[in-house]
Amino acid sequence: MAPEQRKQVVLAVVALALAGVAYRLWSASPRTAAGGPPASNSRGASAQSGPPLMGTPDVHLEALAGERVEPGEAERNLFRFKPKPVPPPPVPSKPPVATGPAEPTGPPPPSSVPPIALKFIGLWELTEQKRKVAVLTDGKGGVPIYGGEGDTVEGRYKILKIGTESIEMAYLDGRGRQTIRLTGQ
Repeated sequence: MAPEQRKQVVLAVVALALAGVAYRLWSASPRTAAGGPPASNSRGASAQSGPPLMGTPDVHLEALAGERVEPGEAERNLFRFKPKPVPPPPVPSKPPVATGPAEPTGPPPPSSVPPIALKFIGLWELTEQKRKVAVLTDGKGGVPIYGGEGDTVEGRYKILKIGTESIEMAYLDGRGRQTIRLTGQ
């Protein structure tokens, strides 16, 4: 047999084998074994063959021949608008008793102090003096600014506290306290 004919015979055998497997899988599926499509729920077959869930209602045909009550004049007209009813007057209540100064709720009002325009870009720890030095920049590409806790920076800011990921700064007069996070840039 020529190599080309051998390839065709092998392909035909493989195709027949696949068709046989597909037919067996299809014939073993629940859809064909039950004789129709599978039920959409598990109670499908048992609900149809079992007794009805409710009894037959009683029908009184003689009540249909009785006298009927005529409807009265309806107050509701779907095609006419009526004004809304007037709400009842408010019930007078006792004034609240003041127990002390009122505590403000929510966030504090925004301060009129402009934010500190410095970025915290690094931290030096001087182990001999046990002191931390913050490295700051103004974001304009200038010379870095250095300062420790309690130091004055740029003549208008004071470093209050230096942490590992942030520093606390304020203006020299103590207003405008701000936490600046480490950005690394």
